Amino acid sequence: MPERVTFYSDGIQLVGYVYRPEGVSSGEKRGGILVCHGFGAHQERYLPEIATRLAAHGYVAMTFDYRGFGESHGPKWRLIPPEQVVDIRNAFTFLQIQDGVDPKSVGLYGTSYGGANVVNAAAVDKRVRCTVSVVGVGNGERWMRGLRRGYEWARFQKEMEEDWQQRVVSGESRMVDRLDLMLTDPDTRVETEKIYKQFPASATHLPMETGQAVIDNHPEEAVHRISPRPVLFIIAEHDVLVPPEITREVYDRALEPKKWVVVPDVGHFDMYYDPALAKVIEETDDWFQRYMPAKPSG
Repeated sequence: MPERVTFYSDGIQLVGYVYRPEGVSSGEKRGGILVCHGFGAHQERYLPEIATRLAAHGYVAMTFDYRGFGESHGPKWRLIPPEQVVDIRNAFTFLQIQDGVDPKSVGLYGTSYGGANVVNAAAVDKRVRCTVSVVGVGNGERWMRGLRRGYEWARFQKEMEEDWQQRVVSGESRMVDRLDLMLTDPDTRVETEKIYKQFPASATHLPMETGQAVIDNHPEEAVHRISPRPVLFIIAEHDVLVPPEITREVYDRALEPKKWVVVPDVGHFDMYYDPALAKVIEETDDWFQRYMPAKPSG
């Protein structure tokens, strides 16, 4: 069973779970992997299976909720990417100091919007030994615009401008349906409705401020700073929520060592279930073992 832990980020208490491999000797150190969730999500969705499989490959894996989501404290459902990057860096520090973790052998795994966040975190935090981004978002403006038809984009820009003006007057951003920010294809809507039923605590609304914060977020402009540390990108061939070309721009602007993996014949949410998930974990383990082995030497 994973261990429930608490730690702080900007003075806000966050909640995580630590998954440990079996058969570790007393005093033995293992590599650690911090697993980061996506847009408006929380760690109870998808991440336990990912962390469990990484632990089975010998790593100490840890999941956590960003501020305002899941079990963590903070303003409810406030999604601001730079704040989430701060949370990742503090969670990373916490994982480094856990018993049985080699503090010099800790990496990041991010899925969906977490894939964008881990790129930004690794770009500024040289402690990150190895990074994996799975179906990760790239240029925020191109992503948000690509989800909309022309008139919808114009209307969305107007709504964001009005909300910005209101925020500076009142200090409050208007809460909107999460799916109004992340416009959905039919498959995403079906998956989201299933998630809402399975996890009643899921975020159903986000502040309009999130829209502007995502548009302003550009991991493709930061990714080159990860080098010479390795970064792996894994995408779904038929992803319509995060089209492969959005992630490809991030990969193209990354420097070596880097790798691009396409899981064929699957969409975005297929990546959380077998057989696609098995392929994701296989590629992830190969990458980490090459650059950050579960059993560090020396």
